[in-house]
Amino acid sequence: MGRKLLLEYDHVPGIETFDVYRKNGGYRSVEKALKSMSPEQIVEEVQKSGLRGRGGAGFPTGMKWSFLAKPEGVPRYLLCNADESEPGTFKDRYLMERIPHLLIEGMIVSSFALGAKLSFIYIRGEYMWILDILEKAIDEAYANGFLGKNILGSGFDLDLRVMPGGGAYICGEETALIESLEGKRGNPRMKPPFPAVKGLWGCPTVVNNVESIAAVVPIVNDGGDEYAKIGLGKSTGTKLISAGGNLVRPGVYEIEMGITVEEFIYGDDYCRGIANNKKLKACVPGGSSVPILPAHLVTKTATGEDRLMTYESLADGGFASGSMLGSGGFIAFDEDQCIVRNTWNFARFYSHESCGQCSPCREGTGWMEKVLHRLEIGQGTMRDIDLLADINKKIEGNTICPLGDAAAWPVAAAIRHFREEFEWHVTHPEEAQMRNFGLLKNVIVA
Repeated sequence: MGRKLLLEYDHVPGIETFDVYRKNGGYRSVEKALKSMSPEQIVEEVQKSGLRGRGGAGFPTGMKWSFLAKPEGVPRYLLCNADESEPGTFKDRYLMERIPHLLIEGMIVSSFALGAKLSFIYIRGEYMWILDILEKAIDEAYANGFLGKNILGSGFDLDLRVMPGGGAYICGEETALIESLEGKRGNPRMKPPFPAVKGLWGCPTVVNNVESIAAVVPIVNDGGDEYAKIGLGKSTGTKLISAGGNLVRPGVYEIEMGITVEEFIYGDDYCRGIANNKKLKACVPGGSSVPILPAHLVTKTATGEDRLMTYESLADGGFASGSMLGSGGFIAFDEDQCIVRNTWNFARFYSHESCGQCSPCREGTGWMEKVLHRLEIGQGTMRDIDLLADINKKIEGNTICPLGDAAAWPVAAAIRHFREEFEWHVTHPEEAQMRNFGLLKNVIVA
């Protein structure tokens, strides 16, 4: 088991309370930052750490912070993106639920570094019980002098609020999140201008993921150079992985970046293999929006090298033979799972969650869902498979936000790697219909 930076104390009884969290070293980074560091020094340490955004994009966090405009007399804002809506991803939920003060501590340090005096945690609407947990923890932080006026006598003021969304996946996109927070319909904005220049209420704004902000705590405590020693290459530090699907031991794991995918799936410290003694058929390594990989490309790259749990290794080979680490939503499929059905299920989600602002996404996602449904229930044709590929090309790269790409990539990858399974649904319509109603199993082409 590798080193833990975020979940070291997640099983300590009462760790969700201020007193227990404080006794286990909590809020040390706030004391260090406010008493002995300047905002510029904190940004520099985050840059040294090599921390990359843990929400999916993997953009260097320190670089993102450095882009923040600082006009005189204009407020700046830090927004925590807790709108965790990516299917297969639940690690931010776990962190907020079990160690809420870790996020609050990260918000205080990050707000100080960015010059924000009012910050928000934007949480998805379905996480209402976690909103209560966060608000209780925030009240404790206020009561103990870590939020509010003149924190720790430093002269730094910060108010922190939790704002629930309406349950829209699109609000995980940073500009749609800002629109929603302003009380508008959650539609993505055209960029530029970027939020770092014109964000919340037209002011400079930084939007970071829950895990990204929590990671600032160990970076400030131990230093950016120490954080960068963990991991491999440009994939530094630790990463929270939401492991789901047909695994012996699904759950949330904190891994050191750079372990092999094989170790993560089969290692005793992690998922312990595929459930029910089944064989691995495929894997979605980074949440529903990333390309699916067949079993032979999950643990090995196309050139035969070990596939690693890093941004670079999972993307090795491009979309022809690689995927993405994404948000860390690791979904394993055993030999009995139907790729067509899974792809249709993802397509239904993206069709439902499209905001409708861009025609390629609004029309294309619904079209893909209908065609995939036809194939799934044995009413499709060979032309439908090619039609899906054509629709993908019309959507990808032609929308304001990445939701169009997120909808297109899984379908394109599924056809690329499992075309024979799509064709089976065309050539065996009666069996496909029976399997769809759970009357037939173990007949899908492997």
